[in-house]
Amino acid sequence: MQDKGRTQHEVAALAARQHGVVAARQLERLGYSRERISRESSGGRLHRIYRGAYAVGHRALTPHGRSLAAVLACGEGSVLSHGSAAWLWGLVGELWLPVEVLADTPRRFRGTIRIHSTVGLRSQDHGWSEGVPVCGVPLTILQMVATRPALDPGGFLARAERLGLLDVGAIGELILDRAGYRGVARLRLALEEFREPVFTRSRLERRFRVLVREFGLPLHSTNYVVAGYEVDAYWPELRFGVELDTYEYHGDARAFEKDRERQEDLKLAGIEIVRITGRRLAREPRVVMARLRTLLQNRASELKRQPSR
Repeated sequence: MQDKGRTQHEVAALAARQHGVVAARQLERLGYSRERISRESSGGRLHRIYRGAYAVGHRALTPHGRSLAAVLACGEGSVLSHGSAAWLWGLVGELWLPVEVLADTPRRFRGTIRIHSTVGLRSQDHGWSEGVPVCGVPLTILQMVATRPALDPGGFLARAERLGLLDVGAIGELILDRAGYRGVARLRLALEEFREPVFTRSRLERRFRVLVREFGLPLHSTNYVVAGYEVDAYWPELRFGVELDTYEYHGDARAFEKDRERQEDLKLAGIEIVRITGRRLAREPRVVMARLRTLLQNRASELKRQPSR
């Protein structure tokens, strides 16, 4: 009796770690026979969600529990994929049914699970999120582009970037590895907009100065120190500055926090700052310069309206 109680406790602990679900093979490793699994299922202690996957105690599963049950039902090495993986990573808003799984099985469907083949799956294509085995973000993005013709690849990449999930290098490697696969050409084209231009700090500043002259904007001071900070481009008479960003200089968490503190301090000193990335300057210089012209004009008008001190 003690052994039975201990086993039930182990099952409960396992289910607690797995969003309330367990696989039949996991139960067997804990000493359950097939007959006992059947009895506990009939008695309401186990609830079959898919063949080979059970909820423990009740059927009220979260979407995470439903997803993990589908993965467990498809056997060892299976991972959540396609639209279901996109949901788990936060790239789409809800879990669509059927749940999609990559698995080593010849079946296309298993109950309400849509099964895709694991052929060509690399070790780096495996990931984990919130306790669920899942395709890595680069492969998930390619799967979505390949199977959702109405999906805008550029918009999807932009969402991944906002979530901090975009790894341009990893997606590039995947594209090379999957050359000729469906969706690769569309994804490669969209990815070009997200590749960071090869700008050194000095080259970015030189490029900015050339564009300012080319578009006839008022000339600025470079690396101007004001309110205790060095500003990349500064118009003293307008108390207006531009910070030129590259990921090399502004890409880590500490720099992110420092940049925000710096911008607040300058704002408190009455100085307006805008940020322009090297990527934008390379990709759309006309748009950037047109917007900067408007910002400078607006700033001049704003200062004219302010009472003289």
